[in-house]
Amino acid sequence: MKFISWNVNGIRACVQKGFVDFFKEADADIFCLQETKMQEGQLVLDLPGYHQYWNSAVKKGYSGTAIFTKEEPLSVTYGLGIEEHDQEGRVITLEFEDFYFITVYTPNSQSELARLDYRMTWEDAFLAYLKKLEETKPVIFCGDLNVAHKEIDLKNPKTNRKNAGFTDEERAKFSALLDAGFIDTYRYFYPDKEGIYSWWSYRFKAREKNAGWRIDYFCTSKALESRLEDAKILTDVFGSDHCPVELDLK
Repeated sequence: MKFISWNVNGIRACVQKGFVDFFKEADADIFCLQETKMQEGQLVLDLPGYHQYWNSAVKKGYSGTAIFTKEEPLSVTYGLGIEEHDQEGRVITLEFEDFYFITVYTPNSQSELARLDYRMTWEDAFLAYLKKLEETKPVIFCGDLNVAHKEIDLKNPKTNRKNAGFTDEERAKFSALLDAGFIDTYRYFYPDKEGIYSWWSYRFKAREKNAGWRIDYFCTSKALESRLEDAKILTDVFGSDHCPVELDLK
């Protein structure tokens, strides 16, 4: 099985930059989007053979997620079931026979860490949500988690130490998530691989210089470890300031 996740930074803009061609070529079993930045009805994507599920933010042109899946899920849930966290279209959960599949767009702590306190509350709620699902069956979750976990996960760790996405607090929350029994699949296969990132600022020719961050992930319950086949970061795919990430499962 092949899964792909991509922060498209506005699906309407991404469609103008070859999204549909890449989508068809990828031929994923499940394809997830974050930061769709649209309301229902603002774009009709013709994706034959796929069931489409969208979760838009209340605020227009902001956040939002989507999942396209070949197999129809047993059930679909939007959000975490907590009103405080469910205004921004950040989570979609599909239930299949042998696992739950979630796409998530984790809140950014923003400049001067204006939203760091909220982010900490979100992290605890999201982990609790994952663990609750795990009581029933294993979990796969993917998306833009807005954190570079270790120094190896971004080009300039020293100068970014107190910036959103690389604060000690955010990194500790990701460590806690792994300690709670989840696998960062890319690092599972490539523990020491350097210079592979999934997001580059649009400024300072960051992508040209590969001055990036790895903030897009596929994580799974430990129960799925024997089914992990490969994890990829598709750095040669353009159309957003992020590139897609992939998980292959036996």
